[in-house]
Amino acid sequence: MKAYQSEVQVETRDAQPTRLIWQGQAYPVQAVLDRWRYGGRWWLGERPRTCYLVQAGVLTVELHQEDGEEGRWWLARLQD
Repeated sequence: MKAYQSEVQVETRDAQPTRLIWQGQAYPVQAVLDRWRYGGRWWLGERPRTCYLVQAGVLTVELHQEDGEEGRWWLARLQD
């Protein structure tokens, strides 16, 4: 998998990603392959987050959502 760290828009239902928009293209999420929690490197100011490995259209991607009010989403890695 290739690292990206690129912000994406993610639509959710019942706290699960259902669609992501990356580089102007929409990808429906067909399956959540894995889900885990990451505590973040607190000594660097990183927030804890929920991570997902999803199949979205032709993409297999690792998405992260930060905890907190903003709940920023980003594409962490993309299978190449």
